[in-house]
Amino acid sequence: MVNPVKQLFSKCTVITIAHRITSILDSDMVLFLNQVLIEEYDSPKKLLKNKSSSLAQLVAEYARRSDSGFGT
Repeated sequence: MVNPVKQLFSKCTVITIAHRITSILDSDMVLFLNQVLIEEYDSPKKLLKNKSSSLAQLVAEYARRSDSGFGT
């Protein structure tokens, strides 16, 4: 399925503020803020490879909660 927003803005910089972790995994780059400080800035792929990164920990927690039926 083609994402019309991604297609429409393919040559633009798009800033996405996400509350669902799955919304950012296809992004080119992720800027991870903690309070008002930049904690991480890199591609999701690189951040997920580093198990100690905040993004990797957040994704792992999301997966644990999803597997346990949390929030359903």
